[in-house]
Amino acid sequence: MACILACTLLHFAPSQACTSFLVGKAASADGSAFITYNADDYGMFGTLRFFPAATHPKGAMRRIIDGDTNHYLGEIPEVPYTYSVVGNINEHQVAITETTFGGRHELADSTGIIDYVSLMSIALQRSKTAREAIKVMTSLVQLYGYASEGESFSIADPDEIWILEMIGKGPGRKGAVWVAVRIPDDCISAHANQSRIHKFDLKDKKNVLYASDVISFAREKGYFEGKDSEFSFADAYAPADFGAIRYCETRVWSFFNKWVDGMDRYLDYADGRHIGKAEVMPLYFRPRCKLSLHDVMMSMRDHYEGTPFDVTKDTGMGAYEMPYRPTPLTWEYEGKKYFNERPISTQQTAFTVVAQVRKSLPNAIGGVLWFGNDDPNMCPYTPIYCSATQAPACYTAVDNADAVTFSWQSAFWVQNWVANMTYPRYSQLFPTLQTERDSIELGYIASQQAVEQLAADILASEKGLAGVRDFLTAYSSQSAQTMLKRWRALGEHLIVKFNDMVIKPQELDGSFSRTPDGLGARPVRPGYPESYRRAIVKETGDKFLMPE
Repeated sequence: MACILACTLLHFAPSQACTSFLVGKAASADGSAFITYNADDYGMFGTLRFFPAATHPKGAMRRIIDGDTNHYLGEIPEVPYTYSVVGNINEHQVAITETTFGGRHELADSTGIIDYVSLMSIALQRSKTAREAIKVMTSLVQLYGYASEGESFSIADPDEIWILEMIGKGPGRKGAVWVAVRIPDDCISAHANQSRIHKFDLKDKKNVLYASDVISFAREKGYFEGKDSEFSFADAYAPADFGAIRYCETRVWSFFNKWVDGMDRYLDYADGRHIGKAEVMPLYFRPRCKLSLHDVMMSMRDHYEGTPFDVTKDTGMGAYEMPYRPTPLTWEYEGKKYFNERPISTQQTAFTVVAQVRKSLPNAIGGVLWFGNDDPNMCPYTPIYCSATQAPACYTAVDNADAVTFSWQSAFWVQNWVANMTYPRYSQLFPTLQTERDSIELGYIASQQAVEQLAADILASEKGLAGVRDFLTAYSSQSAQTMLKRWRALGEHLIVKFNDMVIKPQELDGSFSRTPDGLGARPVRPGYPESYRRAIVKETGDKFLMPE
């Protein structure tokens, strides 16, 4: 399964699994709509790209390069005008994210021209609304063939949020079967590498869109035999197995569990051991309370804490209670196969996004891409406004940085440097990281209203839209660069404070303590946490017991 933002937006290796949440405008605390994206893969290097609005001459063609393989697929006619795009959002506050569910592998069309990565990129450059994006995406695959496997897309504008699910028709057969469902404004939804649209209302033309042959094609292929009213897109095109539920749907359950009462009802479904017997989770729920921007961000940092799937409650967490597990997801011991939980927050995240869109503000001010260049638990989100005329330098491919080339000017590498110091001694180092992360992130959130009021004043002045773009471009870049400077300082602090598995004491002002003679004060040597001491004694008995 793959998950990569459009190749014309980001350049990196194929990925493995992603997570996307959707929050309707009436389900949020301030009227914003949100869609999110954890782009997860080992080896992925993400660079945030900006593409200006452009006018194209008659007869211009667009090259289609597969976003997973970098392989040339073909060319399609360009449209006369394309909109500016930064990352996952365009100048009209249209945002698109995705997760790949794969589905029936025989339905991938190796002869198709449009891969899912290009599909998102083209839709962002050609759409003013979410519905337009759906029309662009479904029309393109109908004309040129769909080159990818099954995909779930989150698509948002200030008025509506949608989930579009799509899968091809097999080699040499153009088009795709698809269904799109609008998520009610007062609801939340999610998808995480497994098809989530089951039964849908065939008569609700306002809130449900679908390919005319979405059911008849399933009948033709032998995937479905019942009444039309009983048709499930997920069951027909992405039949679930244990991995599809436990590695994927459990992440969706965990998001809902944070904000929806009574989710224990779906535990049998989420554990992946009762397929065909347990009640399937609905596509969306009304949350018990309205979610703030920070609530959404924190949801992206979940490790199943406090649930039956909690990854901080067994020996796998190591001595320092690390809520991460090494890959692969499955492993063997004495001829038996075991698995690791796959939580929302994972060390393999290359970048993370919370797209915020708002009807109450002009497009230039209302659309914000909150961006982080690592596992969201280990980095702060910084704001990038959809009207920005360039991407922040530290989020681009500076100094030729890539997956195998380190750069101190690259947010990806600086944030991974800090994270990889923290993982092995998580319980000791993470509180310091968390304090700095929250200080940066909450600072930008607290400043948002004032910044946007300044932007609104500029928009109303003689400087107009051009002035707003300049102001918000500078603010977005400054926010990211300030984060990078503070994050590098954080890494320097961590290596000094926790060097060689000890802890150097600090004064109240944050400086490191010194002796009266000017040397660094003697460090504290905490040794193993109590829980791990217990585990060692349980395993070794009296082997290390000191004699009386």
